[in-house]
Amino acid sequence: MTPMPPPRLIESPQNPQFKLWESLLESRGLKKQGRFLLAGLKTVPEALARHPDRFTTLLVTDPAQVAGWTLPPGVEPVQLAPALFRRLDVSGTDFPLLVGTVPAMPMVDLARPPEGLELVCALGDPSNLGALLRSAAAFGARRVILLEETAHPYHPKCLRAASNAQFELTLLKGPRWPALAQAAGPMFALDAGGEDLSDLDWPRDLRLILGEEGQGVPPDLPARRLSIPTTGAVESLNATVAASLALFARFVKAR
Repeated sequence: MTPMPPPRLIESPQNPQFKLWESLLESRGLKKQGRFLLAGLKTVPEALARHPDRFTTLLVTDPAQVAGWTLPPGVEPVQLAPALFRRLDVSGTDFPLLVGTVPAMPMVDLARPPEGLELVCALGDPSNLGALLRSAAAFGARRVILLEETAHPYHPKCLRAASNAQFELTLLKGPRWPALAQAAGPMFALDAGGEDLSDLDWPRDLRLILGEEGQGVPPDLPARRLSIPTTGAVESLNATVAASLALFARFVKAR
């Protein structure tokens, strides 16, 4: 770490770098540029300290906010005019932002049996996906397979909900639903009509599959169906809540 040099100033919305950073607020820009924006009073300092190699730029609107900060080699400080900063600070944190590089997400090899707990999901809502990734990191699902229907895991809403969980997980690209039928190893799917998972003897290695909110898992998928017991006062649980409860149940049994 070295003392932070005076940041260079960007004031024009036509500046090419600013326009690139603004594109990162949408999935299309994330995919095209391979970068992301991280916001948060706790998440920014934590990520910079624990994963400095993931980031290239620190964006500020007031250099006094980062007086005394030290930056890892390769992280450049940039000062944005207040109006420009507000356009990037969609969460309204009024706190420095980090520009990071989206890591490579290899395609999963479903012909290989799972190793430990692997979570397979198709959540299209980035906030729901972020909450799920946070639970996955908390309960030991270190590999997460993102089916093609899934939201981008570095979307600003996903990053906000995940609270840096992305940096603790191995994220893999997955296929569309039909290809899962040929996957090797035990598969379990969350399904309101499945068997009660309370007394399940969880195998050490498995894939736990979570469908899209409201749509669930395709009925023809060859997976053992699991449900979470409830009072019946509501028709169903939020998909992320259900997955979190299942992950916790497996985590407790595995301890």
